[in-house]
Amino acid sequence: MSSLQASRRHVQNLTISALLIAFGIAIPMFMPIKLIIGPASYTLASHVPLFIALFISPAVAVAVALGTTLGFFFAGFPFVIVVRALTQLVFVLIGAYWLQKSPKLLDNAKLTFGFAVGINLIHALFEFLAVLVLTNAGALSASYVGVLVGLIGLGTLVHGTIDFYLALYCWRFLKRIGSL
Repeated sequence: MSSLQASRRHVQNLTISALLIAFGIAIPMFMPIKLIIGPASYTLASHVPLFIALFISPAVAVAVALGTTLGFFFAGFPFVIVVRALTQLVFVLIGAYWLQKSPKLLDNAKLTFGFAVGINLIHALFEFLAVLVLTNAGALSASYVGVLVGLIGLGTLVHGTIDFYLALYCWRFLKRIGSL
């Protein structure tokens, strides 16, 4: 790759990062559909910029994860939800590096589904742990942990997997028209 091509690629990634960060900030602030149940929040398509960034590179994924966290902060979500957004750094880094090592994962429907579920299990685990640590004021009860597993764990797994496929569709479309 020539230095001109490398420079062009760098500027393109910087521009895409900026656009995805802008979406990551705007979605939690302006999306009309927000569901908040205690420490759980679900905003339609809130993970789409994160997953598109994950498909591009680890550096873009980290930048967008931090931008999305700012979006939840600027939107006035409770602190525990902002911290949940911050934990997304873990799954986007793991996912982006995983895809760098195995880019063919997205070429096979079964492998793609396994990747989507696997990465969202990591996503759900870290969000669950963040909420558990931040909301545990004393002894844990089995019912409280059960509620967290359902709301945070299962909810994040389902919501994240849906957003993964929305992002995959968008990413494939952008690649097909030559924007990526």
